Amino acid sequence: MEQRPEDLQKQKELTEKLNLAARAYYQEDREIMSNFEYDALYDELAALERRTGVVLAGSPTIQVGYEVLSELPKERHESPMLSLDKTKDPAALAVWLKDKEGLLSWKMDGLTIVLTYREGRLYKAVTRGNGEIGEVITNNARVFRNIPLAIAYPGELILRGEAVIRYSDFEKINARIEDVDAKYKNPRNLCSGTVRQLNNQITAERDVNFFAFALVTRKNPDGTDDMPFSTRLEQMNYVRSLGFETVTEKLVTAGNVEEEIRWFSSEIEHNDFPSDGLVLIYNDIAYGQSLGRTAKFPRDSIAFKWADEIRETVLREVEWSASRTGLINPIAIFDPVELEGTTVSRASLHNISIMEELELGIGDTVEVYKANMIIPQIARNLTRSGVKDIPEVCPVCGGRTEIRQENDVKSLYCTNGECIAKKIKLFTHFVSRDAMNIEGLSEATIEKLIAEGLIKEQADLFHMERFKEAIVEMEGFGEKSFANLTASIEKARKTTQARFLYSLGVPNIGLSNAKLICGQFGHDFEKVRHADAESLVEIPGVGEVIAKSFAAYFEDEQNNRIVDDLLKEITFEERKAPETDSQILAGKTFVITGSLEHYANRDALKEKIESLGGKVSGSVSAKTSWLINNDNMSNSSKNKKAKELSVPILTEEEFITMIGGMNDAD
Repeated sequence: MEQRPEDLQKQKELTEKLNLAARAYYQEDREIMSNFEYDALYDELAALERRTGVVLAGSPTIQVGYEVLSELPKERHESPMLSLDKTKDPAALAVWLKDKEGLLSWKMDGLTIVLTYREGRLYKAVTRGNGEIGEVITNNARVFRNIPLAIAYPGELILRGEAVIRYSDFEKINARIEDVDAKYKNPRNLCSGTVRQLNNQITAERDVNFFAFALVTRKNPDGTDDMPFSTRLEQMNYVRSLGFETVTEKLVTAGNVEEEIRWFSSEIEHNDFPSDGLVLIYNDIAYGQSLGRTAKFPRDSIAFKWADEIRETVLREVEWSASRTGLINPIAIFDPVELEGTTVSRASLHNISIMEELELGIGDTVEVYKANMIIPQIARNLTRSGVKDIPEVCPVCGGRTEIRQENDVKSLYCTNGECIAKKIKLFTHFVSRDAMNIEGLSEATIEKLIAEGLIKEQADLFHMERFKEAIVEMEGFGEKSFANLTASIEKARKTTQARFLYSLGVPNIGLSNAKLICGQFGHDFEKVRHADAESLVEIPGVGEVIAKSFAAYFEDEQNNRIVDDLLKEITFEERKAPETDSQILAGKTFVITGSLEHYANRDALKEKIESLGGKVSGSVSAKTSWLINNDNMSNSSKNKKAKELSVPILTEEEFITMIGGMNDAD
């Protein structure tokens, strides 16, 4: 093997760059390079490794994935879930098949899930995670749109599939989010966050679908193997007979595989589910298993990725779009080109780091494509003149801008707190349905009100009668519209603390987090607004990033003045006081960990504990009265800590017995 120092140095650089991109994509649901660029760099690294015979520790060619990061309990898979080798050449699939039959199906772009059924009922659901260890999301799987909760098989059955959200549902969810910055980038990111929610009510509202693609295990009640199938097609037919939806598959040979690939390609524009290619697996199960596996890939299956349709064009402009958080997003404007049947002239550049990676300058000749045949992206820059003319002032207000670097990503921000773009987006968020729910105030109307100087802060909205004469003269308004608007404003004066907190537009705070935070502090808003980061990270589901941004918001004098002005205009809905004779858990502190079977989710169990006078903490300490965990033998940090401190561990059933059966669980 040829080994040159410069080759090994290049391998180190590529490994670091690819791992950084993968970590951002899989752990943080953000994108710092395009799929096209990632694949090209990956192929370059793999070629170098073949030539040198050296594979560095941490190389993505030998790693299956990264450790998952969440509050969900984790579990090791019985057998590793490997990645697939891939090709973009249809002819290569015919060569790969040789004289064998294969099953060709969609490679869906969502989150891979392993479902376990025991005694005919859904027992457990675990995400793929890093291929070896996944997250237990059983309660969330139970509210997927199309998963059977009971099946006609008495033993143990394990299957794998993909959780996905339809494009149509994705667009509906995004349409309800008025703040452009808060919209989800693609269905995969939305699905990933949805499937891993701690509150499965959110999962239920987002219509997750599950499509099975592999039967892993079928065992009799006595534990003996019960897999009578000789082909993958037989397995999938059986899975369908149990009530599962499966990925669309076609039986192929070397003679017709390219024709069937063309059929799948023609279906993409009609397909409501996101996909990023196809999967081909040998139909003969015994033959496929006899081939074994490499360090990373199984040899019985291979992925096909679409050869991207690429067009050359010229970059004419970088448009900078301001948001309510002050983030200014770069958008590439180029000469129109035809891609996948549509005319494209714009593509998001996401941040300055990606622009610098491409060395992107006005007038450069670039290649553009559609990621997964859907989203316009810049693949590469052929002339690389370099990044110039990053705006020193905000394109909306003219205020000073600054470049900030967070998590190795450079982004541009407007520093002017009075920026009209910030105000428009902030007001639009404030009146949105999940916030204060004030109907009749579109973004265009808010822009006019701000431009006319009629509203300067959110509290001004509660005194619209002062501006009646000016408003009724606006286009699209009249006496009736104004009356409807003021009625909606009056209705909004009474709201919940969580909706009010969410309406403020605190960075990184969604409605579900707002509910968690308000609940943690007993719905005492003064305690909520004065919470420090240390106390916030104790709340399950609230991480360090959220805690720091929350604390920083309420440390700002201007923000507190705005909140004080708003509190003069609204009242919070009264919460029913608990009956004193039912406070049987008063003075007791609980910690909840692991998956739940009787309560819908941790929030439901927490609400029950608090209704009986108890408190729920996010971590085990000497002050903890009980840890609730259905898996007493778990090696989780909370279990270990509880045993070290001699804190009793209760199952849900033991907790229900302890409170005298006072259970409102599922």
